[in-house]
Amino acid sequence: MENIRELFQIMTRRFGFLNKNCCTAGGLDISLIQSHIIYEIDHQHKPSMQQVAEALGTDITTFSRQVQSLIKMNLVKKVPDPDDRRVYILSLTVEGKFVATTIDQQMNAYLNEIFSHMNDFEKETVLRSIKLLNEAMAKSGLCCTPPMG
Repeated sequence: MENIRELFQIMTRRFGFLNKNCCTAGGLDISLIQSHIIYEIDHQHKPSMQQVAEALGTDITTFSRQVQSLIKMNLVKKVPDPDDRRVYILSLTVEGKFVATTIDQQMNAYLNEIFSHMNDFEKETVLRSIKLLNEAMAKSGLCCTPPMG
């Protein structure tokens, strides 16, 4: 029996290395957590601070600091919700959208390169397996809150 934990450690580490290198866009260095925040803002419809923090399973304090740094970098905008002034809505600036697209292209190029070492059947098998794994993790009470979307 293969050591399941070891398989996950290796995969996570390799993916982590990718993410460390992933994110230089528009001359800016983007950290892994920042790239996740940018991704969520880009893929949710006018999300609030709370919604994005929950989707990433991160506490609001850490999250606020990260958002502030993205605002300073002029990648993210934060505006009060017209219906509820206590709630802040996040959106990407033009530069933020450019960075999101650049990271997306880099990640897709990397994943395509990985999948180029597999035939179509192997690729489909891996993708189907990842879907199954994501669904099982979402059902698990022990796992993190699953990202919305």
